[in-house]
Amino acid sequence: MDILKMGAVELSKSIKAGQVTAVEAMEAVLARIREVDGEIGAYVTVDEEGALRRAREVQRRIEAGELTGALAGVPVAIKDNMCTEGMLTSCSSKILSNFVPTYSAEAVKKLTEAGAVVIGKTNMDEFAMGSTTETSYYGPTKNPVNLEHVPGGSSGGSAAAVAADEAFFALGSDTGGSIRQPASYCGVVGMKPTYGTVSRYGLIAYGSSLDQIGPLTKNVADTAAVLEAIAGHDEKDSTSLDRRDTDFTSALVQDVKGLRIGIPTTYFGEGLDAEVKEAVLHAAEVLRARGAIVEEFELALVDYAIPTYYTIAAAEASSNLERFDGVKYGYRTKDYGDLHEMYKKSRSEGFGAEVKRRIMLGSFVLSSGYYDAYYLKALKVKALIKKAFDEAFAKYDVILGPVAPTTAPKLGSSLADPIKMYLGDIYTISVNLAGLPGISLPCGRDSEGLPIGVQLIGDCYSEKTLIRAAYTLEQSGEV
Repeated sequence: MDILKMGAVELSKSIKAGQVTAVEAMEAVLARIREVDGEIGAYVTVDEEGALRRAREVQRRIEAGELTGALAGVPVAIKDNMCTEGMLTSCSSKILSNFVPTYSAEAVKKLTEAGAVVIGKTNMDEFAMGSTTETSYYGPTKNPVNLEHVPGGSSGGSAAAVAADEAFFALGSDTGGSIRQPASYCGVVGMKPTYGTVSRYGLIAYGSSLDQIGPLTKNVADTAAVLEAIAGHDEKDSTSLDRRDTDFTSALVQDVKGLRIGIPTTYFGEGLDAEVKEAVLHAAEVLRARGAIVEEFELALVDYAIPTYYTIAAAEASSNLERFDGVKYGYRTKDYGDLHEMYKKSRSEGFGAEVKRRIMLGSFVLSSGYYDAYYLKALKVKALIKKAFDEAFAKYDVILGPVAPTTAPKLGSSLADPIKMYLGDIYTISVNLAGLPGISLPCGRDSEGLPIGVQLIGDCYSEKTLIRAAYTLEQSGEV
């Protein structure tokens, strides 16, 4: 039995059946991390001693019949922007390179209550700003499928850990595609739920109106189980939703008969790689062959999504990152004269280039002379984008399209041209602007053997429809 090849739910069943222990599973993962992570760089922190101690405790509770859930005993990796009590949480930034929280994020807490065992923290683009996991203070993460390529970002460490069997599943956060795009690049499943489904308490904010925590897993069944474990209202997060329909595993059925699927023609125009296009359209045909009704349609305002997203996200980032000033916690410069110099030097030395770029852009669009021209206009366009999706979902149950225009680019090729990197988010960011759920799952490989992902987008609260369609596609054996 190769423990590392198991899915999360499958492993938990084996642990509960006494075929393997939580400690053996954790030892296998830690051995794998020691073997390959020097090359891949998926982790920032691996808490070997603590992970084994927690695994022993969980095993005892499983044997006592206290833990019976679908994730009991399963090792999990957490993105480095979610607070974990007593464990470094740095957002892969120098400015938080000494920050150890005294509490855990609500999503992390829910997982540990379900019996999952935290291995450590995964690498990410600094403060989740980037699409390649190359802006990290700790250096880049590499794509386990091909080490010359990026794993995507900003949750690249989480996606790479799952793809390289260094974790059975992981948590990521998605502000403009940061779960779905690395899932696509690394050949795993990633889901961004409806905004507010998972509490953001303890998630270090980038763009508060856009951020959402979600799972990265080996298969669709694991995604449903993890989302079920972390979803729910949290009084500590005023934006979290009180939903009654979070039994996501009930949607794991192979049935798309009569499901109306819309394919936006604007997603298949200029800039989309031919091999990506072919693989995504093949996935649509697989669903059509199983009884889905597949049609092309025009989705309005796609061209405005990128400037709208980067205006709003940068504005929120400039506000959210004000708190990192070297006073209460985090990095503080050693050499300064007065308070203002301490602020300036701590932030100049502590933040990386991409974070500074977005803080300056955000401060600019919020400044008195430009607020109406940029930020207010972006909010109006955001409302129009949501309206365009509302109109689409009046006709369709699911929108199907690519996750990214290409497969994973080579390391170093994106950072040279930030605008090109921003344009890579064209298919994912609208989902965040409209607060919608989206799932990415593998649908083939290109001629170089790099994974291609297909994205399914649903209306608010329609995760179950997406899981059903994704599960049917995955189980067909044709993608």
